Amino acid sequence: MNWRRWSAHPQFWPALVLALLLAGNGIANPQFFALTWRDGHLYGALIDILNRAAPLMAVALGMTVVIATRGIDISVGAIVAIAAAVAAALIGGQLLIVDGQQTYATRTSMPVALAAALGVAALCGLFNGVLVAAVGIQPIIATLILMVAGRGIAQLITQGQIITIYYKPYFFIGGGYLLGLPFALWLVAALLAVMAWLKHRTALGLFIQASGGNPIAARLSGINARGLLVGVYAFCGLTAGLAGLMISSNVKSADGNNAGQLLELDAILAVTLGGTSLLGGRFSLRGSVLGALIIQTLTTSIYSLGVPPEINLVVKAVVVFLVCLLQSSEARAWVFGRRRLS
Repeated sequence: MNWRRWSAHPQFWPALVLALLLAGNGIANPQFFALTWRDGHLYGALIDILNRAAPLMAVALGMTVVIATRGIDISVGAIVAIAAAVAAALIGGQLLIVDGQQTYATRTSMPVALAAALGVAALCGLFNGVLVAAVGIQPIIATLILMVAGRGIAQLITQGQIITIYYKPYFFIGGGYLLGLPFALWLVAALLAVMAWLKHRTALGLFIQASGGNPIAARLSGINARGLLVGVYAFCGLTAGLAGLMISSNVKSADGNNAGQLLELDAILAVTLGGTSLLGGRFSLRGSVLGALIIQTLTTSIYSLGVPPEINLVVKAVVVFLVCLLQSSEARAWVFGRRRLS
């Protein structure tokens, strides 16, 4: 009885798959769970997974509330590239000689550059929201426009080049550590905490669920569904901008063509793996984080086992397919029913 109750929980199967992936890595590599303290912070494979999964977790959290309103945003990868390009273009880094020593100075103050990058990302999301809520374009078509144009915009900002960033304080966002853990992970934790508070402690979470579950009833009950949609897409753009800062900070550069490539697909997979339905309504923030960790752990496992990178997408698709089947009550009933009959 307890097993049935636990297995019916939306996050049970994603958590089980993640545990199995971690256990498999531990068997294949006895040092997988080893953690060492060096230079004031933790090192280890688990820390690497958390650090590399941070941008995906941020985008997945923003994508969660979009999908909860029966929408989709396939432009987040392009928004990542735009935000990274804006930050890199404003910060850059100039070599100066101060007291006979080489030092790098930013072209624009770092707070201004970060605010500009996040602001542009939010405006991109706002553009998507207006097309969906006010103009009435289908979400996948509306966000496809920015998905295509966004890459061009990012390359225009970078002038078709990879902009290298030399300003060291900027590197802390994606490569720094706080209290022994990656700073990017703290940013995601803060984002998750704020979203969880808004979902459970305010009416906003209820409004999102109502708009996704039954849009017509939500409008009749007085919910400003259009304004909510615009805000949700703008927020998704903001989280993509945050991911862009993490990625460009970690690699110390901005590539308008390749930054955030296929990140939108991983974000959608992470949300669906976490148990959020594409039909809208109820959503799970913790499930989306679990889904992002599954994808990053799976990617790390494939590379560590020496599997050719081109097989990565195939293996990922198979795992996603299996987890989705396990999450389906109809699929579980069919499988277990056939077993009982046989």
